[in-house]
This record gives sequence, C-alpha cells and structure tokens, in this order.
Amino acid sequence: MATIYPQDHPTSPGEPFALQEYYAPCHSNGSLTLILMPISRHSQNILQSPSHAASVTVWSTPPAASKARVSLVGNVTMLDAGLVAASGIQECYLQRHPDAKWWLPEDPDAPHIAVWARFDPHSVYFVGGFGDKHYIGSIPIDLYQNTTGTLSQIELEQQPLQAAESQE
Repeated sequence: MATIYPQDHPTSPGEPFALQEYYAPCHSNGSLTLILMPISRHSQNILQSPSHAASVTVWSTPPAASKARVSLVGNVTMLDAGLVAASGIQECYLQRHPDAKWWLPEDPDAPHIAVWARFDPHSVYFVGGFGDKHYIGSIPIDLYQNTTGTLSQIELEQQPLQAAESQE
C-alpha cells in the first residue's frame, strides 16, 4: 500500500509512504477489505487525506517480473461494524489472514484500536508480465469491477498464448 504524508507532517510533508499491508478481496466489485489502525502510518495518512486516498499493488506469489501484477488507485471508506458482521466480511478477511484474529475491530482484548474499511479503486494499471509478450496498460474500471478470477487464473489463461508465440 502507498499513501502520502499530510502537508503538515513535521519531517516528510507530501512525501509518499509505502509498506506491505494486509487486504482481502471480500467484495464482488473488486473493492478490497482492510483493517485500519490509527497507530499505523498508512491509517494516519489515509485519515488525514481529504479524499482518503491510497494505492494498493496486487501481485502473484512470489512476485516476479514475468508475472502479472496490478496497481490500484482509489479511496478508503470506513465500514460500520454491523455491516461487517452481517455480510461475512470478517470471515472472508480471516480466511485470507488467519493471524489477524488478534487485532480485529470491536475486540476489547485487541492490542490496538482498529476499524474495518473498504478500499474502492477508481484507477487500474495492469502489467501482465513482460511487455513484449503481455498486456501492459490501463484497464477500464468497469471491466475490472466485473471481472472474476485471480491473477493466478489470468496467468494460466495467458500460458497457451505464450506457448503458441514461442513456437512461431
């Protein structure tokens, strides 16, 4: 995840800040579920941004230059705990990150205050692998929101194309 320090930050005003963060694909439209903790630098930057802006990179495991990856730019919305409980979001998130059970929002024994949030992308940039073999460029947001599957499935679908190209 990448965010921007607020303009009034004492040492890094307006500078980017990036670290790996947990997210989970718990929404049918491509939005991602997050747990924000006010102690976290990313959460502080998001909460102090007028648009709650952030960027998330999604990649295959392990990341490699020849593998597909996506950069998502969007904004973050805090979620009501009742909505999370009723929608199965917590269960979805814990399937992806079982260790997150120790810092869940609404847990009085959690070490830090936390809130559920949703990252809604408004811009998508896709790198399918190497530019001479795979698509690299922007993806229309409606196409992204209506696509099902994972990067691993996209890579598998590209393999026959790669094999056919290598035989030419």
